[in-house]
Amino acid sequence: MSQQNQPSDQDRLLDHEYDGIKEYDNPMPRWWLATFWVTIIFSLIYLLNVPGIGVGKGRIAEYEATMAAAAAEAAKHDPLAGLTTETLVAIAQDPAKQALGKATFATMCSSCHAADGGGLIGPNLTDAYWIHGGQPMDILKTVNAGVLDKGMPAWGKVLKPDQLLAVASYVTTLLGSTPKAPKPPQGVRADSAAAPPPAG
Repeated sequence: MSQQNQPSDQDRLLDHEYDGIKEYDNPMPRWWLATFWVTIIFSLIYLLNVPGIGVGKGRIAEYEATMAAAAAEAAKHDPLAGLTTETLVAIAQDPAKQALGKATFATMCSSCHAADGGGLIGPNLTDAYWIHGGQPMDILKTVNAGVLDKGMPAWGKVLKPDQLLAVASYVTTLLGSTPKAPKPPQGVRADSAAAPPPAG
């Protein structure tokens, strides 16, 4: 555009005036206009995925689906997935696995429960009274998740899966044994809790 065809400052003045001040007709910068249109386009796309308005299931449904997929993936690596009481009973009857469980108990658990399971800082594991359940699966869950508010770590994060299962099944064999200095009973009596047959 030649110098002669360019609008003069006088041509760019708007018709309104306030306190003797006039305003130039300055167009918005292109980057601002581009951003403005992008936000409008985004809002239209967003509305299409709002339940009741658009065709999508919505952001909450997408979030829940993502969380469900993550939980399913985590379950594949969960050492407790698919386990039953029968599984733990079978482990308790396997001499090699019981030897692993006993060794793991001596290393990780005896400082709180005593080497014979009679209880020190932790409760007595040989009587019929249990704080967190005395069934084999209850014991496994307690060993796996720990009792953090009482100082028992989540052993599932420390032990290998075979150690975790072996030590939990070993604990089930302590029921009814005679420790040297048993700690008084704690928790609720679980008469239905029964020790599996000893290995051998």
